[in-house]
Amino acid sequence: MKGLLTGLMLLAGAAQADEAAIRGVIDGQLEAFRSDDVATAFTFAAPGIRDIFRNPQVFGRMVREGYPMVWRNGRIQYLEATGDGSGWRQEVLITDAAGRLHTLAYTMVETPDGWKIAGVEILRDPGVGV
Repeated sequence: MKGLLTGLMLLAGAAQADEAAIRGVIDGQLEAFRSDDVATAFTFAAPGIRDIFRNPQVFGRMVREGYPMVWRNGRIQYLEATGDGSGWRQEVLITDAAGRLHTLAYTMVETPDGWKIAGVEILRDPGVGV
């Protein structure tokens, strides 16, 4: 029984460490966008994303045009995080430049270089629309 409890405690500690590392990656990319540092923001992208966009300038243009709340982000609140063994999904409530709230889901993958952002989905706000 003691071994099981120790194992569960180690798993919980690892999950907390992963969650902290994931939040650090998201924070780092958001800070880079606030500073107009697309080269640094691009380093937080997973290899698959980097392969699609090929360079920081193309990546930055996609974020600027498709995710303006990420490009000019304000207040950030971390919501639910779930892991499935192959990656994590971190939901984030973010305030855009006009003060509007947006809920995003970040898909995170662990690489040899640490956690990276493999995608961002704009979620429908449960209080909006049909």
